[in-house]
Amino acid sequence: MTTHHIPEREIAERPAAYNGPNLSPVGLKLVPRQLADGVHALMAVPAPKDNNGLIAGRDAALVVDAGITPDVSRTIQSLAAELTDRPLRYLVNTTYHGDHTFGNLAFPAETVIISSRANRDNMTDLGYEKQVRSGNMYGDEALFDAVTTWRLPDLVFDSFAEVDLGGRTVQLWHFGPGNGPGDTVVHVPDIRTAWTGNLLCHAGIAHMLLQGGPAPYAATLRAMKAALPDLRTIVPGHGPAGDGHAAIDTLISYLERLHEEVHAATQQGRTLEETTAACTDPWAERLDPTLASVLGPPQAQDAMLHLCRNLHRLNILTTYRLYTTEASAG
Repeated sequence: MTTHHIPEREIAERPAAYNGPNLSPVGLKLVPRQLADGVHALMAVPAPKDNNGLIAGRDAALVVDAGITPDVSRTIQSLAAELTDRPLRYLVNTTYHGDHTFGNLAFPAETVIISSRANRDNMTDLGYEKQVRSGNMYGDEALFDAVTTWRLPDLVFDSFAEVDLGGRTVQLWHFGPGNGPGDTVVHVPDIRTAWTGNLLCHAGIAHMLLQGGPAPYAATLRAMKAALPDLRTIVPGHGPAGDGHAAIDTLISYLERLHEEVHAATQQGRTLEETTAACTDPWAERLDPTLASVLGPPQAQDAMLHLCRNLHRLNILTTYRLYTTEASAG
């Protein structure tokens, strides 16, 4: 029997004056973007609310992520019904986080929910998950009113699984810890596209390190790059779609530098404030021009730049707490 380590809870601490991504469903619209016959990215407007996906084959359809509330889930299902007449037999959760899984309860009982074993192992404390996610709701009480149970995945896998939709195979990968312990990548080989959840965003967008630290995260990304050499497009859980390998390379570079700088600071006995000041901030002045061009209007660029700065501070905090705890433990 395989023994699975369940990590510590996601860090609930946030930097002073922290403003994270707004995940409230208020004002959310999902705009279909057809990637191939039967395959649609459901892109959230305004970003960075949660994106979803619809993948259909000859016999069945699969949805990527369930939304943050039952109402969002029902919107996803209605949209899927407009885009395909194939029965919705599968739902994949890319992470255990509530904005991707709270909507599970509104899917029909016959829809099989699939995710990594590590994700399901972390779906144990609904109250704590609602508490952590409420920090990104900006005053919206929908989580507390609408989410009463946490429906768990019906099927789990450890590192790899395939789903046959009839003439189209969907690959499910768990390469290791990243944003969380069980990040699941939904890969459609025939169109070289993957839904990456919270594991990987468009190159130049800051990610959130919540449970694992930068070194294991970078190792996970290297494993993903090796396993999917022909990957072309990623549809992240949040923000615009982009080039897969450019996103992987950019994030690995960021994680490596974060590890080196925070590790050096903790070895020198620096405080959190001193460490934050000493770390390189890629978003100190502006967004990467390629990302800025994708985001469009200056207001959207400014909002993303502000978010990236906040997420970078959170990443320093999370890594600093991890490394100082490890040092004190011997």
